[in-house]
Amino acid sequence: MEVAQLSRNIGVRDSKDPDGPRFALAPVAARELFDAIRAGRSEA
Repeated sequence: MEVAQLSRNIGVRDSKDPDGPRFALAPVAARELFDAIRAGRSEA
């Protein structure tokens, strides 16, 4: 996973598939997602 700070959002993409889908998340949504991943939860 690659993560980048965009102007207003957080960009996320699969580093193994750089031409694949990309997501732009609001900072709050990105924080919730990353917290859920760290906690091992399957749902944010």
